Amino acid sequence: MQTEIIIAGFGGQGVLFAGQVMAYAAMDAGREVTWIPSYGPEMRGGTANCTVIIADEEIGSPLVLNPRAAIALNLPSLEKYEPLVVPGGVLVANASLVNRPPLRTDIESVFIPANGIAEELGNRRLLNMVALGALLAKLPVLSLDEINKALEDHLPERHKKYLELNKQALQRGAEFALQTVA
Repeated sequence: MQTEIIIAGFGGQGVLFAGQVMAYAAMDAGREVTWIPSYGPEMRGGTANCTVIIADEEIGSPLVLNPRAAIALNLPSLEKYEPLVVPGGVLVANASLVNRPPLRTDIESVFIPANGIAEELGNRRLLNMVALGALLAKLPVLSLDEINKALEDHLPERHKKYLELNKQALQRGAEFALQTVA
């Protein structure tokens, strides 16, 4: 089985890091994986996205046209990627920065106040983990335990002080998504 995911938002929202953590978790679990980042010349404030493919068998192409899931952390990302998610897929949209919920009815949507939850935890930069937790609650391609282990094993030393907060953010995002009826 192969699962394709796009994570998109503004530079500085942790888009690439969220994808990288997924890639590490999948790789550590013995799965095949690709992670391809893409960002504009202005990393902070410009657009950023990444694609992650997680598979049980060799991945034929890293190109993702119609993902099984997408995380949209801002309105331009929602408008770009909502139409591309396959029917029956999952879309997580950041209600803190997006002024409308997802419109499609043929996908499962989570409209989560990711910035607000991150700020409740004490660090607005956790919004990426909040959104990732919500996604994995609805599309359990990886477990939160696998993501937590990847954070423990691959978080840069200078960011280890944020390890527990990242875990809490994942959990809060997952809890929010499980309480949300699509």
